[in-house]
Amino acid sequence: MHGATNNKAVPAFQQVKDHVLQQIRSGDWKPGDLIPSERELMLQFSLSRMTVNRALRELTDNQMLVRIQGSGTYVAPGKYQSTLVEIHSIDDELVARGHRYRSQVLTLEASNAPVALKALGLENGPAFHSVIVHFADDIPIQLEDRYTNPQLFPDYLQQDFHRITPNHYMVQIAPLDKAEYGIESKMPDAAVRKLLQMEAGEPCLLLSRRTWVRQALATSVTLWHPGSRYQFTGGF
Repeated sequence: MHGATNNKAVPAFQQVKDHVLQQIRSGDWKPGDLIPSERELMLQFSLSRMTVNRALRELTDNQMLVRIQGSGTYVAPGKYQSTLVEIHSIDDELVARGHRYRSQVLTLEASNAPVALKALGLENGPAFHSVIVHFADDIPIQLEDRYTNPQLFPDYLQQDFHRITPNHYMVQIAPLDKAEYGIESKMPDAAVRKLLQMEAGEPCLLLSRRTWVRQALATSVTLWHPGSRYQFTGGF
């Protein structure tokens, strides 16, 4: 690696940006690679932390880099994609695009909370509630918060959702007949931001979806995605 060039006409932060872009475009730094830390770049270029931070922040805003809280800054792998017209399991979509998939189950329980019953239109509980973080190449890209109807999926709580996704399980038991969804950009709260390892001020793409089986509301799910790492695609 080379230090900064002595070019007084180029702002200091731009020299850092140009250096990072050169490493990416030359292939020395590949998608998903961890790049040098702010401190390493400060020493290499003899610049302040504020200057280096500005360069990395602008590259992140331009989606050339991904900054993972508590982990470091990585070369952006390109946005992870999900189709909208059809309901696919996220593990299938990620593996099909060459990513390594894993999940972390945070909640798997029966709930009588009013929010759980309201989500499924149930007068009496319980409803089943699961919260799962989905990872691509060890980077969190979706937080799934799902309520499931126990009358349609009585064995939901007995499933190993490290091994199979809720979508896979439900399609095997009772194929879904109808779905409705909405998408919005929304700022996450501190808990969601921490689970998805997002920078403060970064918005999420939030997909809310309800699905039916035999005219009964089967499941209601909210899917949180870091806006800098995810995009939806669709067509007809």
